[in-house]
Amino acid sequence: MQATNTQDALYSNLKRYFGYDSFRENQQDIVETVLRKKDCLVIMPTGGGKSICFQLPALMFQGVTLVLSPLIALMKDQVDGLNANGISASYFNSSQSQDEQSRIEARVIASEIKLLYVAPESLPALQNILNEKYISCIAIDEAHCISSWGHDFRPSYQQLGFLKRVLPNTPFIALTATADRATRGDIAQQLRIRHAKQFMSSFDRSNIELEVRPAEDRVSQITKFIKQNPEKSGIVYCLSRKTTEQLSKKLIAKGISAKAYHAGLSFENRTKVQEAFVNDRTKIVCATIAFGMGIDKSNVRWVIHYNMPKNIEGYYQEIGRAGRDGLKAKALLFHSYADVIQLRNFANGASNEAIQIAKLDRMKQFTEATTCRRKILLSYFGELLAENCGNCDVCKNPPEIFDGTILAQKILSAIYRLKESEAIGMIIDVLRGSQNAVVLEKGYNTLKTFGIGKDISYRDWQHLTIQLINQGFCEIAFHKHNALRLTEFSKTVLFQGAKVFLAKPVHIIQPTIKERTKRKTKSKSAKKTAKGLFERLRQLRYELALEEDIPAYLVFSDATLKEIERERPMSAADLLTISGVGQRKLEVYGEAFIAEVMDFMGSKVNKYKKTATHLQTYELYKSGLSIEDISVERKLSITTIYSHMAKLYSSGKAIDIYDFVSKGEVDAVKKAKAKLKAPKALRPYFDYFNEELDYFKIRLALSVLDKE
Repeated sequence: MQATNTQDALYSNLKRYFGYDSFRENQQDIVETVLRKKDCLVIMPTGGGKSICFQLPALMFQGVTLVLSPLIALMKDQVDGLNANGISASYFNSSQSQDEQSRIEARVIASEIKLLYVAPESLPALQNILNEKYISCIAIDEAHCISSWGHDFRPSYQQLGFLKRVLPNTPFIALTATADRATRGDIAQQLRIRHAKQFMSSFDRSNIELEVRPAEDRVSQITKFIKQNPEKSGIVYCLSRKTTEQLSKKLIAKGISAKAYHAGLSFENRTKVQEAFVNDRTKIVCATIAFGMGIDKSNVRWVIHYNMPKNIEGYYQEIGRAGRDGLKAKALLFHSYADVIQLRNFANGASNEAIQIAKLDRMKQFTEATTCRRKILLSYFGELLAENCGNCDVCKNPPEIFDGTILAQKILSAIYRLKESEAIGMIIDVLRGSQNAVVLEKGYNTLKTFGIGKDISYRDWQHLTIQLINQGFCEIAFHKHNALRLTEFSKTVLFQGAKVFLAKPVHIIQPTIKERTKRKTKSKSAKKTAKGLFERLRQLRYELALEEDIPAYLVFSDATLKEIERERPMSAADLLTISGVGQRKLEVYGEAFIAEVMDFMGSKVNKYKKTATHLQTYELYKSGLSIEDISVERKLSITTIYSHMAKLYSSGKAIDIYDFVSKGEVDAVKKAKAKLKAPKALRPYFDYFNEELDYFKIRLALSVLDKE
């Protein structure tokens, strides 16, 4: 019986606070494990729903759930999202005054906060409450940061091991989107949760289309890409601060609004850029890799890597910031030989140099692959994909394999003639018969291999040479100025007649006629539907978000708007069936969105409209039932019934409205309405009254004022 009650409460809270009717993969098992006060290690892809795994149990624990998060700048975003869902949450960090911190501590002691976000560095300041009287659960977000085997190691995370000693009976839940086997073991050991139950969800984000291109004329390619995806939010990741600045300026010069984000900017400027992006005022950000960690913005439609990432974990985490709502998204990666050299140099001298280089090699293999990219990506995390994904550039444009033995012999012969002392650029110059000063100065123009590949472009020679490196027929001597050297396999090709099969270079910078036609058709189609219901809902969402000063996606995600567009709900009960619409959001935004749908439908309303649910409420009200009795009879929440009463009163039905709201409360709302300039949303009123006047009272008072 107890288990049934717990499950009922879980599903009720899942719908009420998060708007979902069902759990995603592993979520329910994780939540129930935490509620049984057992430790968990959760590996779940970005956008897979990690946050619910600790936010939902937090609602059912007596004390506070302490959430360790690596970046101070992103805590507000997390807390805003929880508060928008009606969950009491706050954050505690060094950006706050001592008075603010004291108030937060007092709220924890008074059991007024369910979740408290804190950076590892701020833990010492929480000693007063760091005990099992107040703390019910510890959640460590971005847990890979604790491990030097991980891709984003942070020394501040290594102090977290003491927590299990201080809170031995408190359940710990460590969460990350990216951790290989070694990193997972290290996380469990360092947090002292060696017996934690491990949950691994599928890493497959099938809605994200993967594409890799050679890094040639990147600015032109990025410009075209953005213009083909107008009004869509996206991030361009760059390796250096300088590149973010230069690229944003170049895009602006081409008429594309973009902002730069990097650690060299002041905290104030970084915050401005981040908030503008999160709130949809800025659509495109050119950023270093720190940007985006912890941001739950669900409507990022694309991610571009201007430079190659240093490892697959980082790449996977960064592309995971696109398409978190489950709708189609795109990940475009540019790669170059120069990136490999630069990243190799960055790794030189690092304490974990060997690990970094090994991970860089795996990343390089991914970019130069001629097989399904998603298979490579998933296999890195230990997940096997039986079939090709059909949603990457290799699957969509499979390379043509040919017998490249003669070309391979030419390349390997050039490496041999140059005494294995030159890098790829010089090898290609010799093959193509370049007359540049260095070639002539070194006398390379006298070699037998000089000019034997004049008929092949520099780019194609580069593509073919990289394939030979990948297949092990030659290798880069990083410690010798990146010179190419022969390997044991080279001899089999040069002297023993071994065959070499290569993929023909695919030139994808210029789209084919077929692709251009397809894009034109798509563009016309987009223009045709731009004035549709989805666009109107998106505009309404933006206006409501501005009024409340929160990100638009915290009102409703794009996926929720798409479902509203498809289902066209015209009552509170209908809207509540939409995924992503919980009780609180129904109370706060429901009326505005239902009105927008009905206005859009116009004369078609009668065709689509279902039984008017508020009229059913009116019949029960006339029979003498109380609000509570009607709620039980109709199996609807009390706030929904109050919403019906407000609607009935506004439409002229005989409702004694002052049975539910006092004249003093109506007058107070009237004054607030004048000061707030009559916002569409209820949240500004709720904040105005310091959360002391219920939403249903505000709605009832507004219905009186509207009628007057």
